[in-house]
Amino acid sequence: MNMKISSPIIIIGLIVMIAGIIFHLQGQAIIGPESSFMYSNPDWITYGQQIVLSGILVSGFGVALRISKKG
Repeated sequence: MNMKISSPIIIIGLIVMIAGIIFHLQGQAIIGPESSFMYSNPDWITYGQQIVLSGILVSGFGVALRISKKG
């Protein structure tokens, strides 16, 4: 049962991490359209880092579920 639950949780965590990386890079004016409200906005550098951390935690929870099923 945990294996069926853990895979989507891990995938969701990875998607959140990717979004956070994109937001972080937009805040630093590295990627994205210049017309975006996130572009070159220092707030989004921090928001992106927080979103990446959230994605890591969600993925880590999914991995922990997968490991606990095997053990």
